[in-house]
Amino acid sequence: MSILETIEIETGVNPTAAVIWMHGLGADGNDFVPIVGELGLEKAPAVRFVFPDAPMRPVTINNGYVMRAWYDVLFGNLEGTSRKVDEQGVRDSEGQIGALIERETKRGIPVESIVLAGFSQGGAIALQTGLRYPAKLAGIMALSTYLPLAAVLPQEATPANRKTPIFMAHGIYDPVVAHVMGSTSRVTLAGLGYPVEWHEYPMQHSVCAEEVADIGAWLRRVLCG
Repeated sequence: MSILETIEIETGVNPTAAVIWMHGLGADGNDFVPIVGELGLEKAPAVRFVFPDAPMRPVTINNGYVMRAWYDVLFGNLEGTSRKVDEQGVRDSEGQIGALIERETKRGIPVESIVLAGFSQGGAIALQTGLRYPAKLAGIMALSTYLPLAAVLPQEATPANRKTPIFMAHGIYDPVVAHVMGSTSRVTLAGLGYPVEWHEYPMQHSVCAEEVADIGAWLRRVLCG
């Protein structure tokens, strides 16, 4: 498996932690680069932020238009409360993010100091990968997203990440990934015993200043102990 192209930002020399952050549908690795300087990590140990580019693929819900996507987006129900999942695409992306985790460990970052993060589709892949990864991660951040392949998670989840901190956030007025999709995923994860920190904001399918501040505070906790 070839390694995805990435953009990297280091907050200091000799980073001892890493955040692998996946963008949403149609965006690319540049999407969340500007946030790094707003997270208040100046006093934290140096962190390497890794922003991968998703592969190019046709997306059904966008009339087959080819764009960067972690998996194909198929049509859901009319209320937008559920979505048919491209299982093979999800699992392929899980493997690609797993390869990035392994690359970071080879570069000297301990697995337990790696956070998986993502927005929308990227957040779905963060959850998919993190909950199944065989070694304990520092945390999982899932923004404006939902839990893919939820029905098989109890059988596929690994014990190593049963207690890994999870940060979930969602816009109350999100017209793209309905709020109920995120909140239902939160209930599912909590029911399985996962420690989910939930935030919601009066916004649509986006990120707001209050959310950035909450993300920074959470990252400081999970990366600094």
